[in-house]
Amino acid sequence: MNFIEKLTAATRKNNSLVCVGLDPDPKLMPEGLGVYEFNKAIIDATADIACAYKPNFAFYEALGDEGIAALKATIKYVPSGIPVIGDAKRGDIGNTSKAYATALFEVFKLDGATISPYLGFDGIEPFLQYKDKGLFILCRTSNSGAVDFQSLKCKTPGGGTRCLYEIVAAKAGEWNKNGNIGLVVGATYPEELKIIREQHPSLPFLIPGVGAQGGEIETTVKYGTDKNGERAVVNSSRGIIYASRGKDFAPAARKAAMTLRDQLNAFRPKLDNI
Repeated sequence: MNFIEKLTAATRKNNSLVCVGLDPDPKLMPEGLGVYEFNKAIIDATADIACAYKPNFAFYEALGDEGIAALKATIKYVPSGIPVIGDAKRGDIGNTSKAYATALFEVFKLDGATISPYLGFDGIEPFLQYKDKGLFILCRTSNSGAVDFQSLKCKTPGGGTRCLYEIVAAKAGEWNKNGNIGLVVGATYPEELKIIREQHPSLPFLIPGVGAQGGEIETTVKYGTDKNGERAVVNSSRGIIYASRGKDFAPAARKAAMTLRDQLNAFRPKLDNI
């Protein structure tokens, strides 16, 4: 089963677009609880709700060897039917990207990963060798500083102009020979989300920015999903895993994930043929 098949199956089985971001911060976690134990409890509480899990590598790398061990154990613990997307934002010259791809997909055994396009095709190509893995290329990220570069107007060969994020999306579409490329597009920029979806109706989108960053539910679904109300992985990290910082953190995370799932589903099309 390749990434798209796995994502689609999980989306339909759990009737959900919710991706749970596993970003452990010991300062926010219940006292005395290890990272793996914390993640395990979150997964147990949300495995019938989530369409994907997304551990952000930075939070694990900051904890040294213990964090990396917890990351590996967490990836292994996620139920086999739910894809795990490593939020690593890797991308470099060809031979370095090859090593990054090996690490992400052979060492950590992830189903997908976030990739930086800044170095161009030779930085992406090594990841494309893993045809069954999902590659989410950074396109229009959810942070406020995204406008510094991603909104720059660039001249096109035809004499017009396009924003840099549109050019990145177009390149991603060209590179998508194996059907495993998607885009990272933030819910905090709904108009850009709409533009990119109109230009790329079938690419899967990883959509951060709902919840703590203020992205709106209705526009995220309306502009971010495909015609079937799918191909959107809507990530929430802090809003779910830190819904409570007490001993009830796992039940609180479950409630937050269910609430987000139901809010998203309220705006998805009702289709009987899928």
